[in-house]
Amino acid sequence: MRLTVIGSALAICLFFGATYASEVARYDNYRVYEVIPTSENQLKLLNELKQSSDSLIFLESGSHAGAKFNIVVAPHKLADFTEALLNEGINARIVDKNMQRSIDQERNRMKSRRTKGVFDFQDYHELDDIHAWLDKLATEYEQVEVVEGGHSFENRSIKGVKVSYKSGNPGVFIEGGIHAREWISPATVTYILNELLTSQDPKVRGIAENYDWYFFPSVNPDGYVYTHKKDRLWRKTRTPYSGGCFGADPNRNWDFHWAEQGTSNRCQADTYGGPYAFSEVETKTLSQYVASLKGKIQAYISFHSYSQLLLFPYGHTGAHTPNHNDLNEIAKATVTSLAKRYGTKYKYGNIYDAIYPASGASVDWAYGTLGVKIAYTYELRPGSNSWNGFVLPASKIVPTGEETLDSLVTLLEESERRGYYENCKDC
Repeated sequence: MRLTVIGSALAICLFFGATYASEVARYDNYRVYEVIPTSENQLKLLNELKQSSDSLIFLESGSHAGAKFNIVVAPHKLADFTEALLNEGINARIVDKNMQRSIDQERNRMKSRRTKGVFDFQDYHELDDIHAWLDKLATEYEQVEVVEGGHSFENRSIKGVKVSYKSGNPGVFIEGGIHAREWISPATVTYILNELLTSQDPKVRGIAENYDWYFFPSVNPDGYVYTHKKDRLWRKTRTPYSGGCFGADPNRNWDFHWAEQGTSNRCQADTYGGPYAFSEVETKTLSQYVASLKGKIQAYISFHSYSQLLLFPYGHTGAHTPNHNDLNEIAKATVTSLAKRYGTKYKYGNIYDAIYPASGASVDWAYGTLGVKIAYTYELRPGSNSWNGFVLPASKIVPTGEETLDSLVTLLEESERRGYYENCKDC
């Protein structure tokens, strides 16, 4: 009898384990609102809602009155949310009545393409496919070497490749996918990598062969897998914390003015910076790898989405970096170059002023700790007028990659022209 009870209990546990393992987050009838606060009190309310409610997802957040917020609201939260806005006199516009529709369309397209077993830039790819493609490149090109930048909490590799055509080149570090739901980031990183290997354009060949490249398409692999398998809008890592909470924001977790600005101390929040700097094994191990290249890495570029911004340090303070004018002028030339192909307009500036205060970011750490003086973050397509920027249609991958590569050529040319790579002692 005892064996029967134990066996039954085990069967129940296995049943529930299998049931929970198959659960996928859905956003049926989740509405998306566009909200623009017009006063400091209204802005304060939105920031309080952002910090206090787990039933609201802030796709885009502003830092001042007049800035736009795109907010996903769960069905059961609609009454409270709209009443809170009404009480404060905040106008809101519904831009989508069913968030799940876009996610389903994206997932169905990916399923139909995955059966073809082709790695191209007509659709988004899962982590295993990206890693397999990186391995394949290393077998096809003698200039490509697979490297490991660290590992994740769930023991996935932070896999990348080094591309080198000759010794003595300054190094460029390319980081993608640190925020899991920003799929256009790994797609753009892999597109640029492919172009550096295959393009015959003289300017592309120039940067391909005169720099050593370190490409890491997905530096938050657990989170990226989770967005494909469980929750399309997941942002953080997957480290388990007390109270049934998971993950920290890996772009608030770097040990440079950690947790000083734009970071939540609530584990449930998307901007939770972790219990301490480098608490996440992803940021800790990746930082160790980057630090091992100190002196070699002369430019650090991080790709995010969305809002069409080109940002540079600092995020923890409005004080300017010593080379702020250079970074600003390089950014201006870069976004001008980016706009030429498709007319895509970017804004630019230091992180603190151009978007919002945010400390503990990777580019700030690279700049402030390793002394990498050319450090930029791209916030890729779409622009801030889009309500659904994380579920960007796959048809936008190639245009985004093309214009971004155009701009990257300019970014490196402009920084080289200013003498930033002349003293590369360890290259």
